[in-house]
Amino acid sequence: MSDGWVINASPIITLAKVGHLELIEKLAPNVGVPPAVVEEIVSGSENDPGRLAIERGWGKRLGAAQLRLEVLGWSLGPGESEVLSIALGQTGWTAVVDDATARSCARSLGIPVIGTLGVVLRGKRRGLIDSAAEVIRGLRRAGLYLDDGFVRDVLEQVVGENWQPE
Repeated sequence: MSDGWVINASPIITLAKVGHLELIEKLAPNVGVPPAVVEEIVSGSENDPGRLAIERGWGKRLGAAQLRLEVLGWSLGPGESEVLSIALGQTGWTAVVDDATARSCARSLGIPVIGTLGVVLRGKRRGLIDSAAEVIRGLRRAGLYLDDGFVRDVLEQVVGENWQPE
């Protein structure tokens, strides 16, 4: 069991767009949002659901991270770099990122990592949503790239659902 999740912008933005941001709070004991992630989200559209949630105080604001050299070598964006530096520097924290390079960095450094898809699958297994497939279709409409073959495989293997892309 982790002490908390440190969240990057993409999971916040996309889950908020599909009305399922609460999954993060229901699944994680603590939810941390680094300054670079807050900055990225609030620089978006005034009506963006993720921005509105952050402006209402969603998630615990974390202090600026001491960026770790091991993370900086991966040339990630500011949000991913802060998320991974925090997770690397604090035992028990899980990084929630969707970027493939950031996920590779996390795995190579031994940082526990999940993505938005993992949040949805955990939510389904805990009975927090009725259909992971329906939420995933919404996430794709909201702009999250997810490979059809991968989604089909994990839906069948993890939660026993069939994948019918739109």
